[in-house]
Amino acid sequence: MRYLLLALPLAVLCSCAMENTSQSSQLAADARLWLERYNRNYQRLATASAEAEWRSQTHIIEGDETNSKATRAANEALAAYTGSVEVIEAARAFLAHRDQLDALEVRQLEAVLFKAGSGPQTAAELVKRRIAAEAAQTEQLYGFRFELDGKELTPNEIDGCLKSERDLNRRLRVWEASKDVGRALKPGLVNLRSLRNDVVQQLGYPDYFSYMASEYGMTTPELTEKIVEINRELRPLFRELHTYARHELAKQFGQPVPDLIPAHWLPNRWGQDWSELVEVQGFDLNAAMAKHPPEWVIAQAERFYVSLGFDPLPQSFHQLSSLYSVAKDAGYKKNTHASAWHIDLDKDVRSLMSVEPNQEWYETTHHELGHIYYYMCYSNPSVPPLLREGANRAYHEAMGSLMGLAAMQPRFVASVGLDTGGAKPDAMRLLLKEAMNYCVFIPWSTGTMYHFEKELYHDKLDPSRWNARWWELAARYQGIAPPSARGEEYCDAATKTHINDDPAGYYDYALSFVLLFQLHDHIARNILHEDPRDTNYYGRKEVGEFLKSIMTPGASADWRQLLREKTGSDLSAKAMLNYFAPLMEWLKRENKGRTCTLGEI
Repeated sequence: MRYLLLALPLAVLCSCAMENTSQSSQLAADARLWLERYNRNYQRLATASAEAEWRSQTHIIEGDETNSKATRAANEALAAYTGSVEVIEAARAFLAHRDQLDALEVRQLEAVLFKAGSGPQTAAELVKRRIAAEAAQTEQLYGFRFELDGKELTPNEIDGCLKSERDLNRRLRVWEASKDVGRALKPGLVNLRSLRNDVVQQLGYPDYFSYMASEYGMTTPELTEKIVEINRELRPLFRELHTYARHELAKQFGQPVPDLIPAHWLPNRWGQDWSELVEVQGFDLNAAMAKHPPEWVIAQAERFYVSLGFDPLPQSFHQLSSLYSVAKDAGYKKNTHASAWHIDLDKDVRSLMSVEPNQEWYETTHHELGHIYYYMCYSNPSVPPLLREGANRAYHEAMGSLMGLAAMQPRFVASVGLDTGGAKPDAMRLLLKEAMNYCVFIPWSTGTMYHFEKELYHDKLDPSRWNARWWELAARYQGIAPPSARGEEYCDAATKTHINDDPAGYYDYALSFVLLFQLHDHIARNILHEDPRDTNYYGRKEVGEFLKSIMTPGASADWRQLLREKTGSDLSAKAMLNYFAPLMEWLKRENKGRTCTLGEI
């Protein structure tokens, strides 16, 4: 009897354990079945949305609302599904037992809830209003007609003028014309700021900026700490670049040296890239590109990826993409900002560009195809459609920018037969040109853009202060100023496309630059055994295999763990600083005796 009494509790415990195991197995099976169904529906609806968005951005006819209506309907259908009450409740119910699910299932369910946050049907009418407002803003943004003296100016013509025009008066007029679109966009942005915040608050996010930061697994304060850290690390180098540029530009235009650089002196509408200020003798990629048609630029970028062991682009890419400028008399316009599209989250990959045979588009095509090949890598059976994204948003940009950097290095350029002038380029001038791109971008992206959008959404910056605050941030972080007073009738922040149609995530680009230099440093030192400042990736299939190992998992891998596994370190600006260390010493010598007018941050 004694042994029987001891055995009964054991039998009960075993029975309970078996029951719990059975329940756990059933829960996991239910979660897998539910996710399979969700992925099928999500892929179908996301494809319809992407197709509609593609049409809206590649065929804009003034006064024709056909595309905007179709886009609105497709986006509403997607939001109605991803944000449905049933979806939210099911995902939350499964995640309440996350310890009984595997990591891939948990990652998918978290992605489900993140996507629900942008369109929760607990506030269906609010979501519809936001979608309608975004469609209208896109039409307004990309259908805007830039004009000078009553004649239309294309974005490429604006950019070309700011890069090459020596007449300060004409530069000023073109720069001012480029800002006219902001006035038209401000009312829509005021409305969108409220709608975006209101929508995500339905799922408990404090504001839209915090919602976007959460995809990195960070709160807004945590993300701000990392962003400020990166900016501070690179600040000494940027202060030297700013001092150098002030003096060079003053000499170029025959003007006194300013404390803040007038915005129309710079070769970019927003002061985010100053590389056109630096000429490198014996390395004229613009002249090399001018010998080829635009189609060659695309073909050369594809040849590079194929040389690394990637597959050729699918024929549908060439048939369905919009790669070149629209003729002025075509009767329609398109978005002129380069982008890559994963239309069906599978094989339908496209790019939207306006390629011309010059250095900027040469680099851009390599960048955009980086996105395309990332799509192609993670479109495989082991990655569900929900997770067919970059490991985080910065990874996608890092891959594209990495390949753009690699394609611009002298040994690479020589290996593909581009005639850049024959002479060996000045290594320090080349490094200066690169710094005027990559390093100048950091205070723009982690400073002006980051803090403006954080204050816009998180801090509820009053619209009566938008333009003043924009230029206060530009002065503090970038050291630039408007040519003359810009009142609140303007909205110069809204002239940047991302503020309107890709909001509260521009820091992705800053993080991607830090990431790309980490990856490039690893490739150069540990795979190619070459100087990081002058590598040649072309034809090196071991580089391709390394890149594929990062790209193939998509978002199914933890981004921090992936970076540590592949490079041996966490996200850090150290590799970027090391890359430009020789330039820092050179700049200090060049700037000796000059006053630095840019403060610390």
